[in-house]
Formats: sequence, C-alpha cells, structure tokens
Amino acid sequence: MTEIKAVVFDIGNVLIEWQPERFFDSVIGADRRRAMFATIDLHGMNDRVDRGETFYDVIVETAARYPDWHDEVMIWHDRWIEMAAPEIPHSVRLLRALRAKGVPVFALTNFGIQTFEIAEPVYPFLTEFDRRYVSGHMGVIKPEPTIYEMVEADCGLPPESLLFADDRIDNLHAAAARGWRTHLFDGPQGWADRLVTEGLLTKGEAQ
Repeated sequence: MTEIKAVVFDIGNVLIEWQPERFFDSVIGADRRRAMFATIDLHGMNDRVDRGETFYDVIVETAARYPDWHDEVMIWHDRWIEMAAPEIPHSVRLLRALRAKGVPVFALTNFGIQTFEIAEPVYPFLTEFDRRYVSGHMGVIKPEPTIYEMVEADCGLPPESLLFADDRIDNLHAAAARGWRTHLFDGPQGWADRLVTEGLLTKGEAQ
C-alpha cells in the first residue's frame, strides 16, 4: 500500500465544533430556532460565504429578505465566533503531534474568507498547517470534485497518499472517489486510533 505522505484535516467539527442549531437554541430557544431554520436556508446562506462571497454582505442581504427574522439572522454575523466554538483539544494535540513527527498536515475546509480571518486569532492552531485549502479562497466547496483536484494539483502528492478526516460522509465519498484514504470523524479518540493504526503516531503521542 502507498505510504501516507500527508494528513488532511477538515476544521468544522474536527478541530472546532460547528453547531449553529445548538448555538441558536441557547440564544433564542429551541422552538424559535426550529421555526427560523425551517423558514430560511441558513446553511445555504453559509455555503455562499464558504464559496467566497463577502460574509457581511451575504448576511445583510438575507436579513433584509426576511424582515421578521432580521435581528436573528444578524446574530449569525455579529456573534459568529461564538457559534464556531469551542475547539476540540484532543484533535489539536493530534495535529501538533503529527507535525512534531515531521508528517505534513494540510487543512481542507469549507470556510469563508472573512470568517477564517476572524477565527485565526482565536484559534492559533489554524496557522500551523503546512498547507491550507480554504474554500472561500478557492471558489468551490466540498464535496464538489474540483476542490479535491485543486488540492492534488497544488500539493503534487498522489491521491492514495493522502489521509483525510472529515465529519461528513458526502465529503469523504467524493475524496475516496479520487483515491484518497478517508476517516469519518465522530470524535477525536477514533481519529487518534486511526493515526496509530496507520503508524503515523504511537499511542503515547496520540493521547
């Protein structure tokens, strides 16, 4: 089997928790949140930001389109960093352990240009990747095949030498279709165990 040449991390729900519904439940209550998310395609709105549209402009436009929900939609902009929280400490330790071993570590993430800039000073580990593939800058999001092609072209590594962790199965299926090795992230311990199984970290290093 081809040697793993790089480990690729998704960010949302792998290194940083991303649960907008949970956040809005805490702010406006579960019943009102359910009504809001049923009325407005907020994840679709966020996809526009992840494709590279300007964060503020997209949120303001959406808020204007739904005046009954204007203030709640603006929370997505004004309190975004509270939604993208907290970090997942064990995953951050794994990122740093891999780098300490000399294993190249990449980020491949659906993330907006401005939102990534907001997150960087709050989460310093976002600056620690060997290569960062941020959808907002690339103009394409996972699981569209083009984004994986762009990663391959940039890093120059064979697809089968990349090990990719993501919490969404559709993103992994798209990567696997190109030959990438994949791991469905459902918690940091399972990811740690996979890295040990692959011989990239020892059990002690993966704690």
